[in-house]
Amino acid sequence: MNKSDKILITGGKGLFGSALVDQLTRQGYKNVVGLGREDGDLTHTEATRDLFAKHSPDYVFHAAGRVYGIMGNMKNKALSFYDNVMINTNVVDAAHRAGVKKIAVMGTGAVYPYPPPGLPFREEMIFMGEPHHSEDSYSHAKRAMLGMLRAYSESYGLQWTYIVSCNLFGPRDRFDSEQGHVIPSLIKRFYEAKVAGTEVVVWGDGTAQRDFLYVYDAAKAATAVMQQLEGPVNIGSGNVYTIRQVVDILTEVTGMHGRVLWDASKPNGREYLGYDLSKLQSTGFTCDYTLRQGLEQTWAWYQNHMEPMSA
Repeated sequence: MNKSDKILITGGKGLFGSALVDQLTRQGYKNVVGLGREDGDLTHTEATRDLFAKHSPDYVFHAAGRVYGIMGNMKNKALSFYDNVMINTNVVDAAHRAGVKKIAVMGTGAVYPYPPPGLPFREEMIFMGEPHHSEDSYSHAKRAMLGMLRAYSESYGLQWTYIVSCNLFGPRDRFDSEQGHVIPSLIKRFYEAKVAGTEVVVWGDGTAQRDFLYVYDAAKAATAVMQQLEGPVNIGSGNVYTIRQVVDILTEVTGMHGRVLWDASKPNGREYLGYDLSKLQSTGFTCDYTLRQGLEQTWAWYQNHMEPMSA
């Protein structure tokens, strides 16, 4: 990518997209456009084509989608599948029609089979079995996008990369204690319990293991992948933590010692999500933030952006 290239980012007001806009702008890219929901309905084919025709991008980062956490994916399977298939289909096709030089799309670690054919997950394992039942609709929608990219590459010569992301977190996340991803859900619960002077209830038993990546490191990784790699590429920190370890760090960051309860009746999700990062590491990528630093910055951002709450 050249500094003068037109770079279009769908989902540009969300967690990952907004961080990518920030990073590319800081790096001196002069023509970065972050699209939000207010700019157009990506589930609508003609509206999506019109947006791409209007902006005529050279490169596209596709980060828009209907995203939930474990409980949200379980409760909204049809909506998750339909909206994500429509959004992804329209965006990939519109990118082709607009003549983009390359598109980088955000996948998810949820696309990997369960039970896993091997650990850590390698990119060639994506279609080696069914995804976990708790997020299968979301996963199949993301897998369909990978199949579409392969088809458009063979038929039309579309250049692409498919970023298989670990659990991302950071400012401007979807802080939903019921249907959000694990870290933003935890931060919201910790905040509400701290303000109210109550205990915080954490779902599951804390044994599930995840690779968590601070969103500004994710933006750095995605930029490296766009510039240097093709096909499916895992991104992550290379460190796998139990949910209990994350809660322990959050307890220290928030000063909530002795006020955490575990609800083992709630789902854990997959037992383990860790990734082979050989492709990503070939770009020279390294993280700039530790898990603790990312949690501290996310907690500070959330506190600063909340309206004062009464106990």
